[in-house]
Amino acid sequence: MRNFYDLKVWKLSHELTLKIYGTVISFPPEELFGLRSQMRRSSSSIPTNLAEGCGRNSNPDFKRFVNIAIGSTSELEYQLLLAKDLKYLNEPTFIELTNNVIEIRRMLISLYKKAPL
Repeated sequence: MRNFYDLKVWKLSHELTLKIYGTVISFPPEELFGLRSQMRRSSSSIPTNLAEGCGRNSNPDFKRFVNIAIGSTSELEYQLLLAKDLKYLNEPTFIELTNNVIEIRRMLISLYKKAPL
């Protein structure tokens, strides 16, 4: 069993989730249960799945949850693009958050590849 607090990628994904929560608060009220909610869920899914994977007693389970977290990064990356195209995000914020997502995905892929079966 691993401690998710020890994973740098968990820390970065938790920080990204906090940034997403702070960013989507400015979205229009009609997005309360739409894109705002989806972005909160997909961003929080990344550190959540890492934490759950660390709590499992097998390496295959850990890898499965890391793989789910990787999928959530792709989901969030698209949602950021959609938010930018809908003019909910300005270009600098979009670039910063997208770069964060890409960095986290790279780290997750590396973690997935290095984790034993």
